[in-house]
Amino acid sequence: MPETTASRHEQLPESGTGRQFPHSVDGTRTEVVHFSSTEQMVATLGAEDEGLRIVEGLYPSVAFLARGNVLSISGPSAVVPRIMHLMEEARGMVARHTTMNAAVWEQLATMLKARPETSVVDILTQDILSSRGRTIRPKTLNQKSYVDAIDRNTVVFGIGPAGTGKTYLAMAKAVQALQRKDVSRIILTRPAVEAGERLGFLPGTLNDKIDPYLRPLYDALHDMMDPETIPRLMAAGTIEVAPLAYMRGRTLNDAFIILDEAQNTTPEQMKMFLTRLGFGSKIVVTGDITQVDLPVGTRSGLRVVEEILLDVDDISFSILDATDVVRHRLVGAIVSAYNDWDEAHDTLVSPQTAAGDAHTRSTPNHQHVAAAHPNSKDHHSR
Repeated sequence: MPETTASRHEQLPESGTGRQFPHSVDGTRTEVVHFSSTEQMVATLGAEDEGLRIVEGLYPSVAFLARGNVLSISGPSAVVPRIMHLMEEARGMVARHTTMNAAVWEQLATMLKARPETSVVDILTQDILSSRGRTIRPKTLNQKSYVDAIDRNTVVFGIGPAGTGKTYLAMAKAVQALQRKDVSRIILTRPAVEAGERLGFLPGTLNDKIDPYLRPLYDALHDMMDPETIPRLMAAGTIEVAPLAYMRGRTLNDAFIILDEAQNTTPEQMKMFLTRLGFGSKIVVTGDITQVDLPVGTRSGLRVVEEILLDVDDISFSILDATDVVRHRLVGAIVSAYNDWDEAHDTLVSPQTAAGDAHTRSTPNHQHVAAAHPNSKDHHSR
């Protein structure tokens, strides 16, 4: 075991049983984690104790002492049991062959700091898809609930800000369903709406014009499948990527259908899309209601569909938020900061103005949706 942790803290006694701080006060306790081997300790704490450094950052009132195969945890009585639970969860993940790198440790520690009593091993080790050495799995509690909702329901709405994995996980479930032969084709669609810009005339064929709008779906697809097989599957119609306008008049049987960026649909387009559902098919609709690019005065179909379909059986609404962001840590901070700004801004708007403007704002308060229907069977409130 590298001495990096031990060098930062006072050494344990030779017995390895642990002790309290030299200047301990009431309310301080010490617990000891015994690892079966040096290899298990290194695998759990990470290379150069990177996992332990993440935990230290989240719990500055706790000290960690390491020697041999023993880790002593000393700190406030209310906090130390949480760290012990965290270590047991980490060891459980190692037992399931998870590599405990910094990213995994940060996910694990952050989740358990928010919900200390939760067992997250099953969440962070639930494999959806493996491709080219990468494994795709849910990384937060809400993501796990979202994936479970896709398994249980025919139509699922995944609503949340950028980086919460709502589209990526839906794509992974679609590829999984195709590989298992649960469906015979995947259909991916998006509304062709410009993100706050006017691009004007675009050269090329019709496919050339719509390709920029569909590019994020292609990117996700290439992450999950052998790039050489994708053109063949698309030529055969097994995978179809098309703008939403192409869906009108069709009945989509035996297919896994994903509508991405659904906040940029009108209520009429949303109704048109949902009624394309055929036998043996599943629909996942994803979107972020805080990033609506529709013209001012146009209502978002994603904002109103929950009011219409909430009580319909076999339809689920899964809400993800800033705590589910799995991109760079700053993305979560940015999402939270914008939500806080929206809330503060909304308090400055008069009730009369707010009522008249409720359906025309392009950056609505995301928490309004999370709280709109607390009794939804698959609604995951924050």
